[in-house]
Amino acid sequence: MIFAAILAGGIGSRMGGTDTPKQFLDLGDKPVIIHTIEKFVINNKIDKIIVLTPQNFINHTNHLINEYIGETENIVVIEGGETRNDTLINSINYIDEHFGIDDDSIIITHDSVRPFVTHRIIEDNIEAAKRYGACDTVVPATDTIVESINARTIESIPVRDYYYQGQTPQSFNIKKLFNLINGLTEAESNILTDACKIFILKDEDVYLVEGEVTNIKITYPYDLKLANTILEDRND
Repeated sequence: MIFAAILAGGIGSRMGGTDTPKQFLDLGDKPVIIHTIEKFVINNKIDKIIVLTPQNFINHTNHLINEYIGETENIVVIEGGETRNDTLINSINYIDEHFGIDDDSIIITHDSVRPFVTHRIIEDNIEAAKRYGACDTVVPATDTIVESINARTIESIPVRDYYYQGQTPQSFNIKKLFNLINGLTEAESNILTDACKIFILKDEDVYLVEGEVTNIKITYPYDLKLANTILEDRND
């Protein structure tokens, strides 16, 4: 089976001026999270969509789904974790408990605040996860990358041609991901920033899927303004 995990566990502390998590703010005429979920609803290869939110937003999320998408058995809303990786583990545990995990099970993990993910990106993630076991969506770095260890002076300026900016989805063979997570040491668990790093720590290949510059992550107020501009251009 193919599962999509929409990671909506964040509280949006960098958005500023609002107590509402950024995924629930309006983009055009509906919340950001609904735009994102809709991209996966229309893909008939995906068997189940798991939306992971803060516990106190589960009912609200279900209400939004019923209002904008309608009642559907293909979507379930469950509680996320304290960290991104805890949220990912919650989704895997839900899959294991309700469906079981076989050798061909795939999970597509995606930020709830990347509402412009395309059908092509999702399809490429599915195929790469099936073929290779792990993939990350990226775009080539366009700015010069500067490394600073002390946050005051430049340590090095790497060759930009070798660097990419990570997006989502990140997609995996679930059994392989589950086994790698269970094999992490405490020290390794403490330095994780995303699921792909689990594979890197264990010397497993993660393949690249070409992203899109419009597949932006809404983090700051400016991002929401930009997202509304992108949406308006697409609706013209």
